[in-house]
Amino acid sequence: MSEHETEYETYRKLIGLLDERGARYRIYEHPAEGATEAVSALRGNAVEQAAKCIVVMVKLDKKTKRYVLAVVPGDRRVDLGAVKALLGGSYAGFANTEVAERLARSVSGTILPFSFDEELTLIVDPALLAQPEIYFNAARLDRSLALATEDYRAIAEPRVEPIAG
Repeated sequence: MSEHETEYETYRKLIGLLDERGARYRIYEHPAEGATEAVSALRGNAVEQAAKCIVVMVKLDKKTKRYVLAVVPGDRRVDLGAVKALLGGSYAGFANTEVAERLARSVSGTILPFSFDEELTLIVDPALLAQPEIYFNAARLDRSLALATEDYRAIAEPRVEPIAG
């Protein structure tokens, strides 16, 4: 599958899941944009309502790595030290683009706040969940969703930990 096909497949999977679970969401079509601040302006949402999604690699020991999909409010950064501590790791850093895109099943800038891969542990900062709705690019640079936070939490079932710096 090409990158383009993969992102559309991930988008369809997301919409199918949300519809199946009766989630309350709105779709926004906009010019292609992956940067949190810029896409928030296009959608008209506050940056702190945006789900910034980063794939983090944590080394547990010399041979064992774990991957975390860290989701924080758009106006905050992922605290790598907090993620490392949660997993009891010796090192944490951003996963390389190829690994992040493979695990997330979408290109950088469009990573969903959902994990569709058992290798990718979803951890969300509680500050994002304080918002009534969250906004994120929907596995495509030209399409975003606004999703009711309580529906997001029920469907994604994230581990909730303070990981925003």
